[in-house]
Amino acid sequence: MLDIALIRRDPDRVRRSLRRRGLDPAPVGEVLRYDEEYRSALTAVERAKAEKNRLTAAIAQAADKAAAARDIKPQLEELAQRIGTLEETARSISVSDPASPLRALLEQMPNLLDDSVPDGTDESANVELRRWGEPPTLGFEPKPHWELGERLGILDFGRAAKLSGSRFSVLWGDGARLARALQTFFLDRAAARGYVEIAPPLLVSRDTMWSTGQLSKFSDAMFADPSADLFMIPTAEVPLTALRGGEILDLTELPLKYVAATACFRKEAGAAGKDTRGLMRQHQFEKVELVWLTAPEHSFETLETLTGDAESLLRELGLPYRVVALCAGDTSFNSSKTYDIEVWVPSSASYREISSCSNCTDFQARRGAIRFRREGAGKPEFVHTLNGSGLAIGRTLIAILENFQREDGSVELPPVLHPYAGFASLRPG
Repeated sequence: MLDIALIRRDPDRVRRSLRRRGLDPAPVGEVLRYDEEYRSALTAVERAKAEKNRLTAAIAQAADKAAAARDIKPQLEELAQRIGTLEETARSISVSDPASPLRALLEQMPNLLDDSVPDGTDESANVELRRWGEPPTLGFEPKPHWELGERLGILDFGRAAKLSGSRFSVLWGDGARLARALQTFFLDRAAARGYVEIAPPLLVSRDTMWSTGQLSKFSDAMFADPSADLFMIPTAEVPLTALRGGEILDLTELPLKYVAATACFRKEAGAAGKDTRGLMRQHQFEKVELVWLTAPEHSFETLETLTGDAESLLRELGLPYRVVALCAGDTSFNSSKTYDIEVWVPSSASYREISSCSNCTDFQARRGAIRFRREGAGKPEFVHTLNGSGLAIGRTLIAILENFQREDGSVELPPVLHPYAGFASLRPG
């Protein structure tokens, strides 16, 4: 959630950010109008209280206190009633009231874009920053991963559909072992880089979802149990970011770096007809997530570090990739700036997203009340939160199967995975 003080101080900057996202800037004016009403009500309360104190003092100073009290009592009663009405007005408009119109407006406003985010309305305007590795020259027509996986006997979409419907998969034998190997490899590398491994709940409360910016903007994309008011996590970003919600940390604790390997659940309601075959876009998938909580002055350099941590995994696996800076229109609701890491997928002859690394600045921390206190400073500040995939298991499987396939349908595994998987290749039959 945006800081009301920021909107009050620099409304044109907020309007400019909304326009860059392709959104109507009109809500900024509405926010300022409600904010003015709120502050006017507070000012009126203070004036009425001051008048009440003056009249009370006049009674105390009067020669005939009883007579003064009798004469002034109606004015005091009127002021008390007025103060109560004004305080209720201020409360009903306040950002702290979940039902206030001001709060509702702020909840629907996305994070402020960083000035370095490229202009543009959609992914076609994203800016490539760098590439690593060369797409393989296979010397034959590459097969898509679903054909390879079924021929290898490690991927089964038919039985998954029997169990659960479309957009689910079953991994068999060496496929399941390879997925587990990737997860362990990713977690080991995160631990070596100082991340603390967390095993969080996969079901979280409405408050947890809201505090990380998932509701109500993305509620139609979530699987939920309305009777318990619990949501299945769309990403481990949610519980990892909210883990320290409502706490005041010490500056010496920062940065905090968390990693979790979890199943993730998404309806993919906005992706109808897109990537309906294979592992690219499923209702249930596994992902290793990296989350940072850091001091505000370090968050943008932290974004570079976080992105580098994810990139290093692809380099060890020998998978060609590129890093792109998302343009304004393609940057998510929570993010101030995002880099996507895209891995080469031979069957489509294109780079496809395998990790998205975002700096959410204080947008989530403000909702979740995650603060820290500097040494010798009295007032707590909001931390900055960052998140990124390190990496998505299914999409890494896609990249390995397709980039390292051989003409006979076999797949050679990257050497770094041999000790994790317990085998060096996948072969048909």
